[in-house]
Amino acid sequence: MQTDNIKSVLTVAGSDSVGGAGIQADIKTIFSLGLYACSAITAVTAQNTCGVRAVQAVDSNILYEQITAVLQDISVNAVKIGMVYTKQNLMAIKNALKDNNYNNYIVLDPVLVATSGDSLAKEDFLEALKQDLFPLCDILTPNLSEAMTICNRKINSVDDMIVCGKDIIKTYGVKNVLVKGGHSKDDNMTDVLVFEDLSYKTFTAKKINSRNTHGTGCTLSSAIASYLAMGLTVEQSVKHAKDYVYNAILSAKDHTIGQGHGSTNHFYNLTHIHPV
Repeated sequence: MQTDNIKSVLTVAGSDSVGGAGIQADIKTIFSLGLYACSAITAVTAQNTCGVRAVQAVDSNILYEQITAVLQDISVNAVKIGMVYTKQNLMAIKNALKDNNYNNYIVLDPVLVATSGDSLAKEDFLEALKQDLFPLCDILTPNLSEAMTICNRKINSVDDMIVCGKDIIKTYGVKNVLVKGGHSKDDNMTDVLVFEDLSYKTFTAKKINSRNTHGTGCTLSSAIASYLAMGLTVEQSVKHAKDYVYNAILSAKDHTIGQGHGSTNHFYNLTHIHPV
């Protein structure tokens, strides 16, 4: 299938059996925003809205071939990388992008822990992620706990988020960093976007009281990748992606989706799709 007349995004991430996060959330998001979604699966999880029960990494050779198969056939406009899980799969991603001369946008969501609190990365994984994938990405999207782990510092304020974002850029060569404040206990959520020149932009929105927030990080990063693929700037892409996620959470807040953290409504903007 040729996609000359439609923008495409490749998501490289884990599979979520309950459908609210990972590959499933990414494909829903990309489709909802009018783009063509390709995928390469890094791991299979057994999970539901209450937590992760088991994780099985995909063989790194198979992961490499998945990415290569897509890139040799489809003109991919942006790549979103989510849960990678192992160092072997990290290197498979890096090598596949390099060997196929991929040079468009890369959005990296450094998935380390699920919303439920379950670990989604091996213990020795983070340092390899910092050294091998951080320098390749156009924007990194850590939440507060991930940002604190990466920076090895506490974050108690917006100023701390700004400092952490700047540290990541200066230390690891990332072009842009979006430090997400959605896990804060404040009534308002503030995200900080730090640019390569160390200037920054803040985005603030009122927190929505909802337990249906499973996969919001996956959804946001794939939405950013989609808007970058459309040709928007990093700042514009983040703004539009945040609006998309906000409305997806708002649309799903009164629904019961499982017994734990349910999914957002990725299709709130498609009137012909029945809401969740």
